[in-house]
Amino acid sequence: MQDGTLLAALDLGSNSFRLEIGRYSGGHIERVEYLKETVRLGAGLDEAKALSADAMERGWACLARFAEKLRTFERRHVRAVATQTLREARNRDVFLARAQAVLGFPIEVIAGHEEARLIYQGVSHLLPQSDERRLVVDIGGRSTEVILGQGYRPLRMESYGLGSVAWSQRYFPSGRVTEAGLRTAVVAAKAVLDQALDVFPEGSWDVAYASSGTAGALAEMLGYAGFGLGVITREGMDWLAQRLLRAGHINELRLDGLKDDRRPVLAGGFSILLALFELFDWHEVHRAQGALRQGALYDLIDRASDQTDVRERTVRWLAQKFAVDAAQADRVSRVATRLFEQVAVPDPHNGRYSQKLAWAARLHEIGAHISHSGAHRHGAYILDHVDAPGFSLPELHRMSLLVLGQRGKLRKLEPHLDDELFVKQLLCLRLAVLLCHARKDPDIEAVRLTYGRRQFHFDAARGWAQRYPQSAWLLHEEAEDWARTAWRLVVSLP
Repeated sequence: MQDGTLLAALDLGSNSFRLEIGRYSGGHIERVEYLKETVRLGAGLDEAKALSADAMERGWACLARFAEKLRTFERRHVRAVATQTLREARNRDVFLARAQAVLGFPIEVIAGHEEARLIYQGVSHLLPQSDERRLVVDIGGRSTEVILGQGYRPLRMESYGLGSVAWSQRYFPSGRVTEAGLRTAVVAAKAVLDQALDVFPEGSWDVAYASSGTAGALAEMLGYAGFGLGVITREGMDWLAQRLLRAGHINELRLDGLKDDRRPVLAGGFSILLALFELFDWHEVHRAQGALRQGALYDLIDRASDQTDVRERTVRWLAQKFAVDAAQADRVSRVATRLFEQVAVPDPHNGRYSQKLAWAARLHEIGAHISHSGAHRHGAYILDHVDAPGFSLPELHRMSLLVLGQRGKLRKLEPHLDDELFVKQLLCLRLAVLLCHARKDPDIEAVRLTYGRRQFHFDAARGWAQRYPQSAWLLHEEAEDWARTAWRLVVSLP
């Protein structure tokens, strides 16, 4: 990546949407601009897990304003991620369809572990380099992430289903703060977070850090009150608890450093942090400047190189974990991407599409560790449910569909066969698996795949079918399978 390149990261959180624009310089990112809007998307999620029309409109309006800042950006230099609210929302596809059209860039709904990883990346890159073991907590609107790491490397990551928006709505209705309500909120938070004691036992970290909105607001208020800058102490938390209870209502709380947009979710976030103080027996926790959006920016730098792209490392790890035949995986990957190059229309993003096809091909036998006959089904299930650092949920699901469709009837994928790009990736993977059926390199130079108007043509050099009769038979079977869809595969084997 060249010095001076502008990068942008968007965090579509449950409480706020944030846009961070930075300039790459010598391996680091210098802030150019930061925008934040309080959207309260999570507050629009009803008991049936459906986003309200008003909440979606607020989100779309915010993204339209952000889009104006991003009009000159290349797609590969922008990463937009959505977290817990859109992980939960049943109608998230409705929101995302318009949101992506308004923004002009794809929006990734990321899993909790991926959110935790990006948070740690953001925090660690904005802290001084050190060998200290760091415990990082991030209280979001509807989820709380806890990460143990050292240097730039996260060691353990967990995401828990509680946050400032959800807890404020549930335990501090209409903004009222009572002693009983506060204690109930803390006990409920400890019940959710209790398992963290097993994952992050005492003595496994040297310094604790808290990032994002709740921690920032509390640290700022305590700093103004004389409790020290950049640190939240147990004494300060007890003092804040008394001030909240004395006020009785969040709107009656008068403290320097408290911004109006933080008021509606302050009590919920405070109760969760107090629960963490009690669970881990903290005396103090340091305010971390980095957060999810900075982690997404640094991840863009990593993605610019296969050597540093965490998704490449994840694919290698999954292949090793599930004992994939490395030679066959590499063979199928090379053949699939070679065929894809022949049918892909000129597009600056084809390299990325080809890479994702290659990853799916390298993991196409991941389910064989469970069952050979049902490997494609088990492989698809694994990819839909595994914690895979670097990948968004839609990326994993698309890979799972490719793995599921590598063989067998196509009707199981019928809802996805309107997508031309997906069909091209799927056909190329199926053909690669077919051509590599003998688990040795096929004569790829003797075959050619072309495409036009929903019809693929597979041609081979004269005599190829006689040299590879099993492959020829399988190709004709494949053509019959595609004939039952809206697409056609014409096989010519002179």
